[in-house]
Amino acid sequence: MNREDRLKRLRFRAWHRGTREADYMIGGFFDRLHQGWDEEALDWFEGLLNQEDADILGWVMRTIPVPAAWEGPLMERMQRVDYVDIPR
Repeated sequence: MNREDRLKRLRFRAWHRGTREADYMIGGFFDRLHQGWDEEALDWFEGLLNQEDADILGWVMRTIPVPAAWEGPLMERMQRVDYVDIPR
């Protein structure tokens, strides 16, 4: 799959999680930051999308420990939660 198609698929998956909170957090993170990601970062994010929303939200909000597989600069960036824009 070419990069453009992969990004479209990842964006769709990031914004169609099943809960509004997860959509804003995961979709907002993708929209705001994916432009600078290399293939390794895209692989990380794609794997993250296979995790349960409750786990991702817990890791980001630091209410549950982040498993070693998801630790690192992208999770640390995600934990800043400064990318979420909630429409009024």
